[in-house]
Amino acid sequence: MPAEDRPGQHPAVPPRGPLPRRIEGLTLVVAAAIYAGFGALTWFHEILPWWVMLPIGAYLVAWHGSLQHEVTHGHPTPSALANELLVLPSLWLWIPFRLYRETHLAHHNDAQLTDPLADPESYYLDAASWAKTGPLTRALLRAHNTLAGRIVLGPLRCLMLFYRGEIARAFGGDLSHARAWAIHALGVTLVLAWVMGICQMPLWQYLVLFVYPGISLSLVRSFLEHQARPEVSERSVIIEAGPLMSLLFLNNNLHLVHHDKPGLPWYRIPAFYRQRRALFLASNGGYYYKGYSEVFRRYFLRAKEQPLHPSATA
Repeated sequence: MPAEDRPGQHPAVPPRGPLPRRIEGLTLVVAAAIYAGFGALTWFHEILPWWVMLPIGAYLVAWHGSLQHEVTHGHPTPSALANELLVLPSLWLWIPFRLYRETHLAHHNDAQLTDPLADPESYYLDAASWAKTGPLTRALLRAHNTLAGRIVLGPLRCLMLFYRGEIARAFGGDLSHARAWAIHALGVTLVLAWVMGICQMPLWQYLVLFVYPGISLSLVRSFLEHQARPEVSERSVIIEAGPLMSLLFLNNNLHLVHHDKPGLPWYRIPAFYRQRRALFLASNGGYYYKGYSEVFRRYFLRAKEQPLHPSATA
């Protein structure tokens, strides 16, 4: 097998991902389904019970987040502008797409994967940061490393850390993110004009039934995505999810495959994985789960690991 097809041989990631040579129709179908479902759910919100709106609203918002992830890697058209416009409406409101793209592509530097000082998507703490925390913060961080804690506390922690950093940047005189925020403001305006202006849904209801649970559902995917290990190929998980969760995450549950082939479109990941399944499972040191039911069963109330990065205790 060529070296580029072997798990653990990670290619360098271009700044914005490789652009496809043709339009990827299946991804456009996903986008159409997300926006059509979102439009229908918000339009009929007055006649739908909350217990219907919450799971469907959360699914649609998290699914849109998965679509944004595809766009960060240059899908689904040869036009970077068209791709960005496809995800301009910010269903989950909280992060500018351009800043997400910047941090996510930095996360694909696999040599620094999980390093709390270099990986912008790491959930670990370095020794200095850990030493500054008090007993209450440590307890919250340990709770955050349970799946229940990640669902309940995770969105709040994401918002707090992200906005604290952006406010500090702005007050420090760094306005390099101003354009990204201006574009994001347009995307948020489009969503809220529809939700609040046309559909007459109260903002609090949208935040409670769509935004917060949608972010929580996205964090279910990232909960076990990475672990700190010396071998790069052992840092990314394989979760053989069922069709509902695989579609929600656009097959990013097969996360080692994505890190091996970050430019591979979502609908080609399962076949690529099946062809090399034994090699992938051999290469990642057994970091594998049969599905999200196993993840919930094992970690809903039990921490998957300690928040302190293992290198800090070595």
